[in-house]
Amino acid sequence: MPLIRRLPKRGFNNAAFHKHYAIVNLGDLNDFKAGTNVNEQLLRESKLVRGHFVGIKILGDGELKHGLNVEADRVSAAAREKIEKAGGTITLRDVPVKKETARHEDVNLTAKQALAETSPKATVKKRSTTQELAKAKSRKKKTSRKS
Repeated sequence: MPLIRRLPKRGFNNAAFHKHYAIVNLGDLNDFKAGTNVNEQLLRESKLVRGHFVGIKILGDGELKHGLNVEADRVSAAAREKIEKAGGTITLRDVPVKKETARHEDVNLTAKQALAETSPKATVKKRSTTQELAKAKSRKKKTSRKS
């Protein structure tokens, strides 16, 4: 049996929720002609990007010799500086905006409003008589016995 299966599992691993980006360095983008729109489709066709990933990240390793129009999800600061210095432009892809969820205060407020609309008088639930009788019996049992 492999060693990894023999060892106990410990702790929590959040790797299932990690976002994997395809990494492209600026030195690799020199293969394209000046003024080319570099996007995911073009990178796949040129075999610079393969596999499944969330998006593309451009890193600043290498020098860019001519201006390109780059479309990516993430761009490092060094890469942004070098692309703009070479006369190129950067277009970030649209990130889907998360729907705004109701805050805790809003939920409590709407619940209170709904309660106020249904019954103008807020009634307090009384304790049942059986519970009161049970408590009275338990108090009586606690008295000491003489032997």
